[in-house]
Amino acid sequence: MNKVAGSLFPDYNPTVENCVLTPALKWAGGKRWLLPYLQPIWQQFHRRRLVEPFVGGMGVALGLKPRQALLSDSNEHLINFYQWLQKGLVTNTDFYNEESAFYEARAQFNSLIKAGQAHSKKAAELFYYLNRTCFNGLCRFNSKNEFNVPFGRYKKINYTQDFTSYQSGLNKWQITCHDFEHTKVAGNDFLYVDPPYDTPFSQYGKEDFTWDDQLRLINWLNRQEIPMVVTNQATARIIETYKAAGFSIITLLAPRRIASSGDRTPALEMLATKNI
Repeated sequence: MNKVAGSLFPDYNPTVENCVLTPALKWAGGKRWLLPYLQPIWQQFHRRRLVEPFVGGMGVALGLKPRQALLSDSNEHLINFYQWLQKGLVTNTDFYNEESAFYEARAQFNSLIKAGQAHSKKAAELFYYLNRTCFNGLCRFNSKNEFNVPFGRYKKINYTQDFTSYQSGLNKWQITCHDFEHTKVAGNDFLYVDPPYDTPFSQYGKEDFTWDDQLRLINWLNRQEIPMVVTNQATARIIETYKAAGFSIITLLAPRRIASSGDRTPALEMLATKNI
C-alpha cells in the first residue's frame, strides 16, 4: 500500500476551502478533509448525478456541489433532519449548552420516537441540538432506537436556528432513507460510498453494520458498472477484499488517531476507485 503523493493529484491544495455551505451537523468520520483528493476525480464526471448511499454528515456533497444528487442513509433521524433543511428549517427554540437541558431534550426526543413522531419538525430540531451538544458529535441509538449518547461538556457551542441558507442547494437533491441495496443507480451516475468503518464499534443506527454488511456492500458495488469511489478505514481485510474485487487502492493518513487514548498512531484511510 502506497501513501498518497501530492503529484498524483495535481489540483490538491489542502489550504483551499471547498465548501460554500459547511455541514450543519458534527459527524464522526466526516469526509470534508478528503475533498482535495475527491475533487480532481469528480471533475471528470461532474455532469453526472452524485449518488451517496451513506450520506452521513453531507460534507462531500456540499463540497462537490453536484447539479443533481441522490443522497440516502439508513438513519431515519438523520434523513428527517435533512428533509426539514430542504423545507427551509427555522427554529425559535433556544439551545443551551447545559447538562440538564441536554438530558431533558434527549428524553423528549426519545419520547417523540416512541410516539411515532420521529419525522416531525420538533424531532429534527432536537436531533440537531443533541448532535451539536453530545459527546464527540456521535450518533448512536440502542436496540430500542433510543438516542443514548451522553452530554459532551464543550466550553462553547455555536448553534444555528435559521437553516434557510441550505434550502436552495438541497432542494436540487433527492434525499431518502433506506438501506444501500435499495439505492436506484442509473448508468449515468457517479457513486461515492463511505460506509461505517470496519472497526470493533460499528453501531450506526439501531442495528450494527457488521462485517457481513461490509461484504454485502462489496457484492452490491460489484454489480454496478459506473465510476465509483469508496472510502473506509484501511484495515487489512478491507484492503484485501477491495483489491480482490478489482478496485485500485491508495491509502491516506487520516486526521484522526487509532484510539482516543493509548494508541496515538495516525489512522489510515482507504480510497478505492473503480471504473475510472
